[in-house]
Amino acid sequence: MATGMIVKALSGFYYVQTEDGVFQCRGRGNFRKRQIKPLVGDEVQFEAENKTDGYILDVFERKNELIRPPIANVDQALLVFSALEPDFSPLLLDRFLVHIEGNGLKAVIIISKVDLLTQTSLEEIVIHKKLYEKIGYTVLLTSTSNSNGIEEIIPHLRGKVSVVAGQSGVGKSSLLNSLKPELNIETNAISTHLGRGKHTTRHVELLQIGDGLVADTPGFSSLDFVDLEAEDLSNCFPEMAHLSSDCKFRGCTHTSEPKCAVKAALEQGEVSESRMKHYMQFLDEIKSQKRRYD
Repeated sequence: MATGMIVKALSGFYYVQTEDGVFQCRGRGNFRKRQIKPLVGDEVQFEAENKTDGYILDVFERKNELIRPPIANVDQALLVFSALEPDFSPLLLDRFLVHIEGNGLKAVIIISKVDLLTQTSLEEIVIHKKLYEKIGYTVLLTSTSNSNGIEEIIPHLRGKVSVVAGQSGVGKSSLLNSLKPELNIETNAISTHLGRGKHTTRHVELLQIGDGLVADTPGFSSLDFVDLEAEDLSNCFPEMAHLSSDCKFRGCTHTSEPKCAVKAALEQGEVSESRMKHYMQFLDEIKSQKRRYD
């Protein structure tokens, strides 16, 4: 018996990476009865007489699991947003960040196409960059040139399993091709009519890039807040999460409650007005969803 990580799942086969190479395996027959479905990213125990005829015997406990894309044991998300075409959207970025925080992942924010901006627009992007860095996020700026800024991403991949997510049409597959040109991942041009691109990847695979593994399929295809409770939302805003314990009431939603530490920080400029606005918008969305379901 041996252990390894599933790096690809395709047509009922699981491809397990070990120090001795990749082994093609099938799942054990009783997995279905036990309601176990091996996922890309799983650490597994398997046995194989050769590289093409193995069986997965056990799936080790996961630290997390994403549904879309179906992948386990993810460390971080590379959030790719463009500065232009489509325009940078702090609202959409905060929506992605809530999902990433809710799944216990680290986020690396990548803002592309900054070389296409006017000086005034570039200054606005730098203001956003400083805001998110103050919160604690890593923010990297890249240009349309394949080499400019791309090399800064490589160190952040080291020793980690990453998924790529972000705005549609910003070139997530192009980014992976820039990081590792021999991948030659299929890309589709952005639809100018719809303002969004098409997903071209059809299965999940972890690709070796630098000293890390990166999923070649877009992450977080659904951004609804169906699994998030209203009282847990502020935990997905790091600058609010550490203040919540100072609020007078446990479970404070930082809206109308008295002696709220988050509202006090907002007045002092320690919490940004734009982030607070997005928090309130998401809170209303969660509450309205719960009312519909109830």
